[in-house]
Amino acid sequence: MSLRDQIKTKLVESMKAKEPVRVSTLRLVQAAIKDRDIAARTRDVGEGCAEEQILQILAKLLKQREESARIYEEAGRADLAEREREESAIIAEFMPRQMSDEEIQAAARAVVEELDAAGLKDMGKCMAALKAKYGGAMDFGKAGAAVKAILS
Repeated sequence: MSLRDQIKTKLVESMKAKEPVRVSTLRLVQAAIKDRDIAARTRDVGEGCAEEQILQILAKLLKQREESARIYEEAGRADLAEREREESAIIAEFMPRQMSDEEIQAAARAVVEELDAAGLKDMGKCMAALKAKYGGAMDFGKAGAAVKAILS
């Protein structure tokens, strides 16, 4: 079952179970995917977005929720921060297992060796290779720091 179908199925289940937070979060995810589909069609790319693009959307939504929760915590709004964390947990269900810091380091070393990268000028090639191999399973902020440390 595709990721798009999984989201749709979970939305229907949540509606039947009368889970308002889950329903609103999944509708938000579907709206973001639909926006990307429309953008892809207007650029004559094809019929909507692929699985890796959906993973990118989910990662972006997840990062937004985590940032919002942090801001709400700093502002003393624990109720809103908790809502953001609930939404994060719902979105995270559709993401592949995230790699640990050690796995990111190992993958970065492997890509640097594989591409025979010599300096920071090769960082773009290394990051592109990591994104191609590890799509939604890696925090690319941490990966960028790891590759930079290796190449320095």
